[in-house]
Amino acid sequence: MFEDSRPVVLIVDDSSVNLHVLSDLLRPKYRVLAALSGEAGLRVAGALPKPDLILLDVMMPGMDGYTVLARLRENTETRDIPVVFLTALAGAEDEERGLQLGAADYIAKPIKPAVVLARVNTQLEAKQARDWLKDKNSLLEAEVSKRMAENDLTQRLSIRALAHLAEIRDQETGNHILRTQGYVQYLANALCRNPRFSASLDARSIDLLGRSAPLHDIGKVGIPDSILRKPGKLSPQEWEVMKTHAKLGRDAIEKAEQDIEKPLAFLSLAKEIAHWHHEKWDGSGYPDGLAGDDIPVSARLMAVADVFDALVSVRVYKPALPYEEARAIIAQGRGKHFDPDMVDAFLADFESYVAISERYRDDMPRKSAVKS
Repeated sequence: MFEDSRPVVLIVDDSSVNLHVLSDLLRPKYRVLAALSGEAGLRVAGALPKPDLILLDVMMPGMDGYTVLARLRENTETRDIPVVFLTALAGAEDEERGLQLGAADYIAKPIKPAVVLARVNTQLEAKQARDWLKDKNSLLEAEVSKRMAENDLTQRLSIRALAHLAEIRDQETGNHILRTQGYVQYLANALCRNPRFSASLDARSIDLLGRSAPLHDIGKVGIPDSILRKPGKLSPQEWEVMKTHAKLGRDAIEKAEQDIEKPLAFLSLAKEIAHWHHEKWDGSGYPDGLAGDDIPVSARLMAVADVFDALVSVRVYKPALPYEEARAIIAQGRGKHFDPDMVDAFLADFESYVAISERYRDDMPRKSAVKS
């Protein structure tokens, strides 16, 4: 069955004579729809086939052309249809009013066939160009979104692959990366409404924290196996070597930053976390002995996450602690090891961190679950 692909023109005029004249003029080139009132014109404009152009009489009983145009512009389905006013009002102020209301053009009556055909053709060509550009923009936006999603996935996988380098060296950490990432993001979301953290913990920064957290122990790739995998307690000399993983991680990320033209925010956070996540609130941590708010927020968050996960996980040198014992140790560290507000937020919703731990638990037996 033949489908008429010609542009659709809707004529709205209360004069049946004008409708016949304009229809006969336009029908050879266009599909023509007609309406004898403003109300009828609105119904036709909102139905299928959707008009590509509306020729609208201004002086009509009931709903005049200005009102019809206003209603067309209020409707998302019709607001983009170009409208050309047809009117016997030839004053400059009348034309100006129509154009201000959003009319695309203004044709004075009595109509001149050549003028009507020329202006209808001009408006339809302009609409065709706009529609083409809109389609191209939509395709471009879709392609940009696709590429951004691919780049985002590539970035996340690259980060995870780098993080697993440290995990492979220290096999007993298992899903430590996933768990600490979960703790950090959950705790950051819990703190974002706290006045102390609202400026640094918005949605964007929390997302970046999630990306950065897996790199917190990347420096362990530089620690000898004899120390990293030692089943017993480290000697003082070995402990000093172990502590260098914080600076090694910072240096590795900083080296990576030097190879890119534009700094990446998540790498800056990753560098903070790797370097200072073993600092303590009271200044007794390492490597730089930072205290209080001098420790970046990102590193303070990771400190809570890292210690909690270490407490509740099995290591070659220790069993996993029951959750309640780990909770007590975190509470004891309030204002000493950890930022007090972070400890308060952590303990206030402790069961959620237990749930994260259980979701990504290693395939190792636990001693007990959290008490209800």
